[in-house]
Amino acid sequence: MAATARGGPGSWILILGATVSLVRAQVTYETKEVPENESAEIPCAAYEYGLRNPRIEWKFQKGSSLVLLYHDEKLTDPYKNRVRFSPTAIVFLSVTRADTGKYICEVVGDGSRIATSEVTLIVQVPPSKPVAHVPTSATIGSRIVLRCTETDGSPPPTFRWYKDGMLLPTDPKSSPSFRNSSYSLDTTTGELVFQPLGSSDSGDYSCEANNNVGSPQRSDAIHMEASEVNVGGIVAAVVVLLMVLALVAFGIWFAYRRGFFSKRKDSTGKKVIYSQPSHRSQGEFKQTSSFLV
Repeated sequence: MAATARGGPGSWILILGATVSLVRAQVTYETKEVPENESAEIPCAAYEYGLRNPRIEWKFQKGSSLVLLYHDEKLTDPYKNRVRFSPTAIVFLSVTRADTGKYICEVVGDGSRIATSEVTLIVQVPPSKPVAHVPTSATIGSRIVLRCTETDGSPPPTFRWYKDGMLLPTDPKSSPSFRNSSYSLDTTTGELVFQPLGSSDSGDYSCEANNNVGSPQRSDAIHMEASEVNVGGIVAAVVVLLMVLALVAFGIWFAYRRGFFSKRKDSTGKKVIYSQPSHRSQGEFKQTSSFLV
């Protein structure tokens, strides 16, 4: 049977009485979120039924790393026992947090037309207990940064801070309890920045991580004391330093006076030894000296 076709992307072709569409030269995108340890189906939107001998290839991208998942009509070693393949999708029997990343399905059809579909898989993992990085002592008037870190949550969590058990608002001026504070709060990075630190900012600080997967997790509370510059302590430290320097200088001077840093030599560099005069009669007295080379 004769075959007719009309050109262009998305064109149709009649082959043996069946009408099928060509693979389009395009890219589609999708995002899926799946809880950890559950199965996950990742579709290949680039594939279309009716293609003759399509070549399908799957790749996994995480950051700058790109590895083959399905190539030359077989799954690669890391995925053989974890993934099931079909032309329209791959299915993970159980996903882990390491499977979070981008899955790229590339299909080469008739006429070497190429279509690509990308699915970003986010494996949902509840956050672990975060760690609050809080200085125990800080100087009033200085810039102080408090940090909250959490490494397990997927997707990455957002952060909130508490002072003495009270939630810190994003804008301190919006709350009567914190209107005297000057801080900024970044819920994405978990940084709480005081600029400048005030006397009223002393207190117990803790942070909370939440990504809507499982329950929010809160850190231990750490007390921060805001205090004035300790002028007396600085003066005492300077006095102690000067005393130490004076003792060192005296030690060097004393050692020099005792002759530990000098030797008596003549102009030729030879040692000179002076002998005491012998007991002679007054008339025969003569000063003698001997030189030892």
